Amino acid sequence: MNPTSNKSDFEDLTTNLKDLAYSYLEKYNPSKQQLKVYLLKKYLTKIKGSKSKKEVTSIIDEIILNLEKNKILNDEMYSDSKARMLLRRGYSLNKINQSLRGKGIESKFIKISIDKIKENQIEPDFVSALKLCKRRRIGPVRSENNRELFYKKDMGILARGGFSFDLSKRILDLDPDEFQKLIKII
Repeated sequence: MNPTSNKSDFEDLTTNLKDLAYSYLEKYNPSKQQLKVYLLKKYLTKIKGSKSKKEVTSIIDEIILNLEKNKILNDEMYSDSKARMLLRRGYSLNKINQSLRGKGIESKFIKISIDKIKENQIEPDFVSALKLCKRRRIGPVRSENNRELFYKKDMGILARGGFSFDLSKRILDLDPDEFQKLIKII
């Protein structure tokens, strides 16, 4: 076996994976875990080299470490921006937490992001629940005739959104006029 050819295979693989990482970073703003999964999938589907999974994983970890060192990839910033974006969409703090965990973000970064949200906003879950009701046209947005018929269904939608029972009940019991005033404030 010729060691120089093996070295060139290694360098080719590294440059291919780096190029894939840079092109992915140009299009998206991923977390470390998302980038790692993407590069591993690309290796397994497109490149299909003869290296073991362990070797490829170590190369990918090295690339990600280099990207972190150069401040191109930052999970703390990713966590903050994603949490704010999800809050604007009407996600509860519980759902934001679960979503960030699913993206592979460390617990300490998630906690910091959620604490910043709690610090900056007064009752963020209440505001998010209002936004969800408006977007899904449930609760106070429904006509008075259908409100009681769909109460259980609306409660289920809010529960799946990660909101507590008490908060859901409070939102669904709002008067439509009061709801409209609160939406305008938001």
